[in-house]
Amino acid sequence: MKMTNIREYTDEELVHVLSDKRKELFGLKVKNRTGEAAEQPLLIRELRRDVARIKTVIRERQPAASRAGGAAETVAGDS
Repeated sequence: MKMTNIREYTDEELVHVLSDKRKELFGLKVKNRTGEAAEQPLLIRELRRDVARIKTVIRERQPAASRAGGAAETVAGDS
């Protein structure tokens, strides 16, 4: 998935796609560990990167104050 495509999704769709990608990644990892031949060996890497990209977009959409845990407000309030 490209970042431009991921950014077009709504927050709810991102959560759903993230869940689907994680399940697919888990299934492929289990197959790989049990010795079954992977249909597409590079798919695990692609899925891992897709998960990271989706999590990045979700994180970017969060307000800065909630990400910092209020630390930015405390520092600004001390001045």
